[in-house]
Amino acid sequence: MTEVMTGTTAPIRKKYKVIDTDIHHCLRDWSELQPYLDEPWRTTVINPGSRTGGNGLVAWGGHRRRDSVPPDGGIPGSNPAFLIKQLFDETGVDIGILTGDIYALSVHPNLDYANNVIRAYNDWTIDKWLKPYPQLRGSIAVNSSDPEAAAAEIHRLGARPDMVMVMMCATSLFPYGQRRYDPIYRAAVEHNLPVGLHLGAAGTGIAHAVSAVGYPTTFFEYHSGLPRIYMAQIISLVTEGTFEKFPTLKYIFIEGGISWLPHVMWRLDKNWKALRNDTPWVKRLPSEYIIDHCLFTTQPIEEPPNPEHLLQIFEMVHAEKTVMYSSDYPHWDFDPLGPLTHLPEKLKRRIFFETASELFNFKEESDG
Repeated sequence: MTEVMTGTTAPIRKKYKVIDTDIHHCLRDWSELQPYLDEPWRTTVINPGSRTGGNGLVAWGGHRRRDSVPPDGGIPGSNPAFLIKQLFDETGVDIGILTGDIYALSVHPNLDYANNVIRAYNDWTIDKWLKPYPQLRGSIAVNSSDPEAAAAEIHRLGARPDMVMVMMCATSLFPYGQRRYDPIYRAAVEHNLPVGLHLGAAGTGIAHAVSAVGYPTTFFEYHSGLPRIYMAQIISLVTEGTFEKFPTLKYIFIEGGISWLPHVMWRLDKNWKALRNDTPWVKRLPSEYIIDHCLFTTQPIEEPPNPEHLLQIFEMVHAEKTVMYSSDYPHWDFDPLGPLTHLPEKLKRRIFFETASELFNFKEESDG
């Protein structure tokens, strides 16, 4: 057994390997992408005005850990060696899935700009992060606003063993169950890749407001309401029959919490019993599709005053097959291993390693 520093608690005894399913690697500077771009994008990418803007709402003190600034300066998450030191050596992660920070380009008004920059970002990830560091795996970032181009990018990189999922921005112009997105799912299942959604870009660029009632005033309000995006997407995916059309598709909802899920499953099941004439292609209870096809990452895990209540939620969502560990490094609400140490040992092994290992087909890795 190995002693592992959790970052916020005393060392814990680690009896299993750990797969971190949400690590944010980022550009030190957008000029890093220039070698991968042709004109006019080579010049355009270094112009801050070419990127989608934020909504002005940020966490107090910034959205990254203050201690994650690399020794040579720069943006947290931009130095691979320092990321490995903090997350792998000090925290105890064994395999890390890079999820990036390029999500806002999916709501950029210029599809050609977004497609070219996302493609360059994927090549930069491979060269700077994946080739030198075998303990890291990558995600194929795609522009969901251009499904045909997204599918082409999946086909371009989908055979690489170091690219283990497709990454889409959770913010979209239309709900993700609609048939316009089928080319993305068709390409993903052809390469046996799960599709990951990551929250970001809500209320920016040409995106809708973060909520159905408009724009929030504070980051506190904005951040607390983000799970509503996942509620809308998962309802769309189920009711539009996505999982009937693509029976092997797996969907990962990253950084959106978990405790909202039982409510959505119960409401869908209740309404399906009375309203299923609306959607004759939904042949099973909606909750069954969710448990069979959808997975959720732990950060930001809800931490009720009574830990037993979280265990009850985990039981409701079949956490042994639907929940995977994530740290969200290097963000301000980073979760080390410690907050999950109260879980039963068998469930911890599933969440920390086994479920992700099965999903990403890490046959070469062994637990222990």
